[in-house]
Amino acid sequence: MPLLEWRDEYELGIRQVDHEHIALVGVINLLGDRLDARFGDAEVRQTLHEIQLLIATHFAEEERIMRAMRYDQYFQHKADHDRLLDEIRDIAREFVERPGEARTALGERVGRWFGRHFEGHDARLHALADAPVALRE
Repeated sequence: MPLLEWRDEYELGIRQVDHEHIALVGVINLLGDRLDARFGDAEVRQTLHEIQLLIATHFAEEERIMRAMRYDQYFQHKADHDRLLDEIRDIAREFVERPGEARTALGERVGRWFGRHFEGHDARLHALADAPVALRE
């Protein structure tokens, strides 16, 4: 069951970041599939771990790009990244501690978590018209 549908407005126009966003949506949707009763807790934990790794790597790359752009809201965007990383760690920890309870709400929480960042900080970054052309290639 897909947890998050890719939307064109998620694109920033920076190829590397857009590729990572698409990969994140894919692994989040894999999580949705693995929340099905046919899959055990180990598969769900592994997918949550993959999401954490992809997100941490993605945020580091996005932060590098924002620094190179001298993005005016870098510190606010970075603070949101830090908060979101803490939240995804909490979501994963809750699943490990209480898999039965956490399984039903997990997909919805992860989908909402990802959408909030896209619709907030990433949308503003997307709207920034003067991003260096070299970063979009």
